[in-house]
Amino acid sequence: MTPAAFQKLALALPEATAASHFDTPDFRVAGKIFATAGRKDGRAVLKLTVDQQQMLCDAEPAMFAPVDGGWGRKGWTSLILAKADVTTVKSALWMAWRNIAPKKLLKAHAE
Repeated sequence: MTPAAFQKLALALPEATAASHFDTPDFRVAGKIFATAGRKDGRAVLKLTVDQQQMLCDAEPAMFAPVDGGWGRKGWTSLILAKADVTTVKSALWMAWRNIAPKKLLKAHAE
């Protein structure tokens, strides 16, 4: 998956917007970051819970890894774009989006 493809999927989520954080493209809902992409190392980063992070890292260790340091211990998770497939990325993006989205949006977009 390319950073452009990741961006397209991220921006397809309800009320998602693009911005920049430390010169890295990011994706927000209600002004809060749920993902970043376009890093020079070919990674995206997702805001997951620790449990979600553990589940994805265990299920797809070639695709997901905790971010180094304290951010990773809080659930921020690296996604290796070259290893990623559309179905898994969509699922992971929805998880990250739901972790950040306001309750009103969650209710409007419940599964």
